[in-house]
Amino acid sequence: MTDKLAVQLFTVREFTRTAKEFAETLRRIREIGYTAVQVSAVGAMNGDAPEVDAALARRMLDDHGLTCIATHRPWDNLRDHTEAEIEFHQTLGCDFAAIGGIGTQIPENVQRYRDFLQEARSVIATLKAAGIRFAHHNHSHEFFRTERGGPCPEDILIDEGGDDLFLELDLYWIEHAGFNCARILERCHGRVPVVHIKDKEVIEGKNDTRMAPIGEGNLDWDGIISAGAAAGVRWYAVEQDKCYRDPFDCLKSSYDFLRSKGL
Repeated sequence: MTDKLAVQLFTVREFTRTAKEFAETLRRIREIGYTAVQVSAVGAMNGDAPEVDAALARRMLDDHGLTCIATHRPWDNLRDHTEAEIEFHQTLGCDFAAIGGIGTQIPENVQRYRDFLQEARSVIATLKAAGIRFAHHNHSHEFFRTERGGPCPEDILIDEGGDDLFLELDLYWIEHAGFNCARILERCHGRVPVVHIKDKEVIEGKNDTRMAPIGEGNLDWDGIISAGAAAGVRWYAVEQDKCYRDPFDCLKSSYDFLRSKGL
């Protein structure tokens, strides 16, 4: 069976603030059974003088039998310091650079996404020449429609981004926005090597929901896994932004469920 399960390290960001914590976190992730991670929100790697640079992170990953299958990097870094970012990814052994969005506010119109695609074109080409794929990660606001029947920003990324713009789809946020993630996956065939997954649980006794380990909520995982296979998903990165019990226990619960589904 080909390994397909990764951990988005944002899930355990409170446990990566120092090199010692980072190493222990990688050990625990590998002990659960995961073989890959997405490097994101690692405190020990942030700041002007990080305790862990890309070379040390690569050694730590190798020591624990883990592969870096993706990153989240600031768009400004990728745009303004492209060569340094290429070196960073090549040192990590990672060929997939994603951004966590181009803004946090609900966009007033889709033009800013068209402007982004224009701005990103040369950066994407430079990264591609170095063997690095570039992707955009969605939340729910990219599915906001400003005109009845008109496109949402994610439509622009999907329909106008071209084959070299990859989509790191966060399937939870797609469902949260009221869209069917299987249908979105169909539209992105060949452009979704990495997706983010978490579950959506209805809180008992409350008219509310929360993020949950995979299999403990209401998302249609049989349908999602089938659609992911058809769309060419290579890695399913577990990213539980908020954990209501120990994050490592959540990661294990997600891992066990997904393995039971054949991933």
